[in-house]
Amino acid sequence: MSISERPSMSVDEVIRRRRSVRGFLPREVPDPILREVFALAQWAPSNCNVQPWVPHVVSGETLTHVRDALVAAGMRDEPIKPDWPADGKFSGVYRERQVGAAQALYGAMGVARSDSVGRKLAYIRNHAFFDAPHAVFIFMPEPFDTREAVDLGMYAQTLMLLLTARGIASCAQGALGLFPDIVRAELGIPATQKLLFGISFGYEDSDVKANAARVDRAPIDDVVRFHR
Repeated sequence: MSISERPSMSVDEVIRRRRSVRGFLPREVPDPILREVFALAQWAPSNCNVQPWVPHVVSGETLTHVRDALVAAGMRDEPIKPDWPADGKFSGVYRERQVGAAQALYGAMGVARSDSVGRKLAYIRNHAFFDAPHAVFIFMPEPFDTREAVDLGMYAQTLMLLLTARGIASCAQGALGLFPDIVRAELGIPATQKLLFGISFGYEDSDVKANAARVDRAPIDDVVRFHR
């Protein structure tokens, strides 16, 4: 797909079409499209326009080296050492939504809850970027903290919508932020750059069972309060 072949979609359609894809074709996104998408993502909003995101995009041999290191860490059950807390527990309706999403995903893959080996291998696919040909690790420099982390979320959403508009699938992954030391070592990044999460992206492989999973969203009246 060339830059001139961008699909025409409304903003509404792009938002509805964006979803987490967990199986990709090996075909790489052309460099001109990569550069265009990341250039446009720079227009994401941020507090005081500080633009605190530091994206590192991996492809080709570099992606292979990072992927192999992360998969090895996951397979040997290496303790996670995230830069940001990753052990929070959900409760109430938030736990219900989490469980619902997991049931949809593992149900689509045909992995039973009692299948511990199958569930571990399914999880390890996170570290393998779900076979995507590209991934972006999104860092934030010290001393930025929670307030600026919000900006990285807006940047990531902007980026994923831009990808969706061009027929490029993606998956935002907290799992890609669990071994920041490994990623920094592989990419030569200083410890002052803190990793929050990553996004795998490329062209969807519709034959992957996980990609049949669908999740819903809470009705507007359950979450939004209008004050007049």
